[in-house]
Amino acid sequence: MTRYVIIGNSAAAVGCVEGIRQVDREGPITIISDEPHHTYSRPLISYLLEGKTDRVRMQYRGADFYEKNGVTPLLGKRAASIDPEKKSVTLTSGEKIPYDKLLVAAGSRPFLPPTEGQETVTKAFTFMNLDSALALEKALTPASRVLIVGAGLIGLKCAEGIAHRVNTITVVDMADRILPSILDEAGSTLVQEHLEEKGLTFHLSDCVAKFEPDAAILKSGQRIPFDILVMAVGVRPNTSLIADAGGLVRRGVVTDEFCRTSLSDVYAAGDCAQSFDITTGQERVLALLPNAYMQGETAGIHMAGGGGKPYDRAIPMNAIGFFGLHIITAGSYQGEDVRMQQGKTYKRLFYQDDRLKGYILIGNVERAGIYTSLIREQTPLSSIDFDLICEKPQLMAFSKRARAKALSGAAG
Repeated sequence: MTRYVIIGNSAAAVGCVEGIRQVDREGPITIISDEPHHTYSRPLISYLLEGKTDRVRMQYRGADFYEKNGVTPLLGKRAASIDPEKKSVTLTSGEKIPYDKLLVAAGSRPFLPPTEGQETVTKAFTFMNLDSALALEKALTPASRVLIVGAGLIGLKCAEGIAHRVNTITVVDMADRILPSILDEAGSTLVQEHLEEKGLTFHLSDCVAKFEPDAAILKSGQRIPFDILVMAVGVRPNTSLIADAGGLVRRGVVTDEFCRTSLSDVYAAGDCAQSFDITTGQERVLALLPNAYMQGETAGIHMAGGGGKPYDRAIPMNAIGFFGLHIITAGSYQGEDVRMQQGKTYKRLFYQDDRLKGYILIGNVERAGIYTSLIREQTPLSSIDFDLICEKPQLMAFSKRARAKALSGAAG
């Protein structure tokens, strides 16, 4: 009977459990997680603080998930090392957990650049997991002046989650626009104006030169007073367990199409692992929940001997909203483009070599799945009515044969 061990307890871990159980209903599964909580959806943290969800509804799977799938959860336990020769995981407590097949889904950690005076700030937080969000929540008051360093996805979702509970929110970022990793200049401007309407203040193309106990001195010389600091500069993949065991690591853990690492019987998935981005032809870390789940499921099926379900359709994709303004982006922004904007609705499609490469949708995001499917399936644009697709994505833009295939797939 195969013994499965999973390090991690988020989307990739859940995907792995469900992948294993598609093939092997009996082999014992152990989940090791340094967080003490039942598996939960990290993107819902901001909605928890906003009051739009609660601890039960933000669970990624139901309360009976572990029991139903024959999983032994070791929660609040940290994996210290992997011994690939003896096939065991050693916890920080010294306990050793043997395995036949191992998945490392260790996620990522906040990147905290060293800044003068940071140690003098008593109310400093990150916004990466449930415990950090709950600690931040306890510190908030209606009079709080909050400084968020970082105008990316994490920093702005934090701002949305706490905006109704504080006095002011100021966001500082060295980039020249907000959400620079997923939006172009026009899209970023549109979203920034929307956030400013909700009371946020931005200092862009600037950074913190040093901290005082209750203020930040920016490189430009401006002094920003604050009561609470949130560091949301970025993240780094947790690759040390694989690297220390002798596994191949670049920006993330290197894996093949079945999520196998260079270590025998050791797999990796989620934010700590690299993916092959079909839109660029490059290996990248795609720290996205849907990709993490698909990686984990592929790993689980293969760990259980189920053979082929390769993870080979990875693309960057984000579906997010801020104060009611919805955004979906996918793929890479290269080649020629089609652009449309009206008020707070913005669309930009990128295409190259007869293929849709990527898109940005803001405001009206209906039927974004059609664009996503075109990218994932690498559909030749010459085989569809691309002008119609640009204006209004719909199945009528496809050939009769392609429509029949899409409809049968939906029915299945």
